[in-house]
Amino acid sequence: MISTELQKAINDQITAELWSSNLYLSMAFALKAEGWDGFAHWMDKQSLEEREHAVAMADYLIKRGGEAKVSMIDVVPDKWGSVLDVFENVYKHECHVSALIDKLVDVAAAQNDKATQDFLWGFVREQVEEEATAQAIVEKIRKGGEQGLFYIDAQLAQR
Repeated sequence: MISTELQKAINDQITAELWSSNLYLSMAFALKAEGWDGFAHWMDKQSLEEREHAVAMADYLIKRGGEAKVSMIDVVPDKWGSVLDVFENVYKHECHVSALIDKLVDVAAAQNDKATQDFLWGFVREQVEEEATAQAIVEKIRKGGEQGLFYIDAQLAQR
């Protein structure tokens, strides 16, 4: 059985993952409206991945005898600047999510819940990859300039 404190912390993270999913969907819509189909496709895939994180956490809670809950999801921004602005926001957001996951691991450690710590380490490792990917896209956009956007857009359509 999972502790009440840890159950609440995981449910809070589920809400955060769903907010992230909506954030990336909002970005996908904005990019699509600007004609950046590849960037929009990448964001759509990212949105789905965040939802999958929430579902995996809910499944874990249920397996441990806890109750998974979906709390109210706050509204996400719907206006974005340039493609570079969008991806700089993605990078900042992924760093924020990494900090949230780290805190969640700390809660599991304080509860001496090794199974949950082990489960969460998968998310820690994935966050390292997500941060690195977002940072790499930002750097490519910066280096490529306006002309490089078309190439990067085509590359991200392959995701």
